[in-house]
Amino acid sequence: MNNIEALDNRKSIQLARASKFPLDDIETHYIGPRRELPFVACPVSANIELVQWVKANRNHIESQLLLAGGILFRGFVIGGVEQFENVIETHSGSLLDYSYRSTSRTRVSGKIYTSTEYPPHQTIPFHNEKAYALSWPMKLWFYSVEVAPRGGETPISDCRRVYKYIPPDIRDCFVRKGLMYVRNYGTGLDLPWQEVFQTSSKAVVADYCRRADIELEWIDDDQLRTRQRCQVVAQHPKTGESVWFNQAHVFHASRLPAEVRDWLLCAYGEEGLPRNVYFADGSPIDPEMLDHISSVYENNAVVFSWQAGDVMLLDNMLAAHGRRPFVGKRRVVVGMAEPNKLAA
Repeated sequence: MNNIEALDNRKSIQLARASKFPLDDIETHYIGPRRELPFVACPVSANIELVQWVKANRNHIESQLLLAGGILFRGFVIGGVEQFENVIETHSGSLLDYSYRSTSRTRVSGKIYTSTEYPPHQTIPFHNEKAYALSWPMKLWFYSVEVAPRGGETPISDCRRVYKYIPPDIRDCFVRKGLMYVRNYGTGLDLPWQEVFQTSSKAVVADYCRRADIELEWIDDDQLRTRQRCQVVAQHPKTGESVWFNQAHVFHASRLPAEVRDWLLCAYGEEGLPRNVYFADGSPIDPEMLDHISSVYENNAVVFSWQAGDVMLLDNMLAAHGRRPFVGKRRVVVGMAEPNKLAA
């Protein structure tokens, strides 16, 4: 038995021992074939309000979340988006604004946002929220308001397993070199800087970048370029486990459709691409490495179909998520909580 298999077996034993909350008012099971992700909690009787149940069982939820990486609450009474926000506040404290954005979202209520607003026919790749930055939310909460007639699943992948199963030569190369994300705003091809930073003040942008260790360069009056060097791997602050935590496979230009990439390169050159990622020294990343990484996410994925009223809590460092294409209407809203900043 190799080291990775031994680690997985030890984790399976831990999970088996903790496979049920010590409570009488819920039933539990796993969706994932390896009994890992997500852990599912269902009330044994009707009319159990999630906000009250979470309030009474916060410690149990937290300990199970650190083992499984994600919990799906199914069959509880939610009471709508505003009550969903109360659930988050009850467990995770104040919600966070969606700042330094990489995708379009709309505020729904308070600090609850729509999920990433990609066209329905597109797949959203696996990612950890804001892993392209030096600060991120530790907790992600999802609420399924309306289920698509077909598709729209949210696949999840355990970032501890992703870290273990990435080929060692690729993993070591990335860890040794680090990453640098390069973004160009103001070309009309991606989010404008005003939306990314949620301000129209250049002074506010400059201050944010200074505090976040982001290099910025104004190309002209309204075009901004930023560079940020970030982590490849991070250690979870509570478990101490190593997790694969970056968005290189999302930001890299090779992930674009070939015809789109070729047109952008012809029109703007590599330096002017809306977004791209390099090793921290500016050297290019081999797209084949990213293909291997993406395949590890997929090979370790758990995919489940939403039910109306489902609420899912993910530890944003332990679990990456994505979205499958869908047909019809789909509405999943999201709240973020518990800020974490990578230690210098």
